[in-house]
Amino acid sequence: MAKIKGLACKECGREYPVEPIHVCEFCFGPLEVVYDYEDIKKNISREKIENGPKSLWRYIDLLPVENPTVGLSAGFTPLIKAENLGKELGLNNLYIKDDSVNHPTLSFKDRVVAVALSKAKEFGFDTAACASTGNLANSVSALAASSGMKCYVFIPANLETNKIIGSLVFDPVVVAVDGNYDDVNRLSSEIANEFGWAFVNINVRPYYSEGSKTLAFEVAEQLGWKAPDAVVAPLASGSLYTKIWKGFNELKTVGLINDNPPRMYGAQAAGCSPIYQAFKEGRDWIKPVKPDTIAKSIAIGNPADGPYAVKVAKESNGDMEIATNEEIIEGIKLLAKTEGIFTETAGGTTIAVLKKFAEKGVFDPDEVVVAYITGNGYKTMEVLEGHLKSPIHIKPSLHEFKEKVIGQVVKG
Repeated sequence: MAKIKGLACKECGREYPVEPIHVCEFCFGPLEVVYDYEDIKKNISREKIENGPKSLWRYIDLLPVENPTVGLSAGFTPLIKAENLGKELGLNNLYIKDDSVNHPTLSFKDRVVAVALSKAKEFGFDTAACASTGNLANSVSALAASSGMKCYVFIPANLETNKIIGSLVFDPVVVAVDGNYDDVNRLSSEIANEFGWAFVNINVRPYYSEGSKTLAFEVAEQLGWKAPDAVVAPLASGSLYTKIWKGFNELKTVGLINDNPPRMYGAQAAGCSPIYQAFKEGRDWIKPVKPDTIAKSIAIGNPADGPYAVKVAKESNGDMEIATNEEIIEGIKLLAKTEGIFTETAGGTTIAVLKKFAEKGVFDPDEVVVAYITGNGYKTMEVLEGHLKSPIHIKPSLHEFKEKVIGQVVKG
């Protein structure tokens, strides 16, 4: 592949060929795809992209896949001008990048899995696998099924019921592990070394993570080939956050945008905030924590890309903030009642943190700000039990409707 030079260690820079490997054998640093941007410049253009498929594959010149075969309809989700929420927060140009409607499983994970499994098939794998907090398991299960691959997914046993069902329906082998995500991930790493499977977030991770860049590519294109001034994105492993940054930088490198990349603002749950803690304490290393939060989709206590997320926040002149369980629930409700978008707990965390930064005056009222909503609220409905109004119960009577419903509404 002329557009790819190979893999390189993010720590020591040692180079490797394009293979299903993810760790440097010398310093144990993570490997990342390295592109030949001069070669890409010769082939890529705004017009070519705009005439491409209405999916993430319109950006194939900047992705590590030659012939995509999986997730052909993933990506190209709406960028919504959030007029109502923006008015409430004092932001005139607030946008929501809404991956809660991504295909096929309603989260941004459909992007990364489309890239990972397309690459896995190029490598000749016939079995897909992952360690997951839920959304990834859903996506790997669905896309493995549609591509004819066998599938094993490993999840914490206490995962939300809807997310477990959302994997089981595609008939993979679902393994529920007693422990948190970090325990699941450690076990999965041992299994990946033992079996010849494509673990999307282990041995195929360098390619998998590149799918997140398309969240930057789409936003720039949807804004008329401009970068926003600031973005707010959730922090779990830190990979999504760092790849959005990489995506905007790549667009500038190949000449598709002229703007500087945006300031990067990260959102973590207060009950699992190792990246936030490192950033605030000025550390370039992560102190693992034991997750204790309702935001299970971002509850990673030992985030692999945490140090790189800290670096991105500093380089971009951005910041990080946390949200409590109560603030996360209020964030979910705020987005729903203002923009009609039902997000899960990760999105609630993002909106809660967006609100905090807006109230601090971090954003100029006329700046273009994009908040990334990465998953659908119908997957985590149980967190809202006891936090919403109850239905008004009446008999099938017009009189009772007027008395109990109209009367209550008027009284407020």
